[in-house]
Amino acid sequence: MKLSVVMPVFNEHATLREVISRVLAVPLEIELICVDDGSGDGSRETLSELQSAHPQIRLLLQPKNMGKGAALRRGIQESTGDYVLIQDADLEYDPSDYPGLLHPLLEGKADVVYGSRFLGAAPHRVLYFWHYVANRILTLISNALTNINLTDMETCYKVFRRELLQSIPIEEDRFGFEPEITVKIAKRRLRIYEVGISYWGRTYEEGKKIGWKDGFRALWCLVKYTLK
Repeated sequence: MKLSVVMPVFNEHATLREVISRVLAVPLEIELICVDDGSGDGSRETLSELQSAHPQIRLLLQPKNMGKGAALRRGIQESTGDYVLIQDADLEYDPSDYPGLLHPLLEGKADVVYGSRFLGAAPHRVLYFWHYVANRILTLISNALTNINLTDMETCYKVFRRELLQSIPIEEDRFGFEPEITVKIAKRRLRIYEVGISYWGRTYEEGKKIGWKDGFRALWCLVKYTLK
């Protein structure tokens, strides 16, 4: 079993070495596809250096900053593993959760697995109340529109059977990937599982990028792809 890990990167020089070290430490056959989205902080140079040292890494360079969704779209289409997992380039999510996320897929019970930050007893850093509220509202609206009962629609950790994910057209270029893919897999009536994961959220001072405008975009995408 081979796992393709798709990691979009934009100005994450401070965390790249650590997160890649954690990904490659997972005891699985891993293809790590790093898609640099026009970084200007030295991330590209770091990725090139790491690629030379680790044959598991494939580096794809976007010609300019095109957005997380565009980077994911390219990385997904380049994937060759049996399964595809989405990984952020910061340290908010822990790659040691990979085996648990893969379990329902390997058991043949699931087509898609979401890693939920609101299930289970894994450790979570306590941070922004209004982010929590916004996430809960977006997940509630998503569930109402799709008639599924997720606890964490906006989670980064999503794992798919590769051929299934590559058959779904991804249109959003920026942070609309989460609601878009959720609506599209719900419409296909796929078998979706959730697995509790750990979470170490970072502050804006530590480099967090998502903001309230992205929340409104997510809401628009939920409506758009439900009606489309």
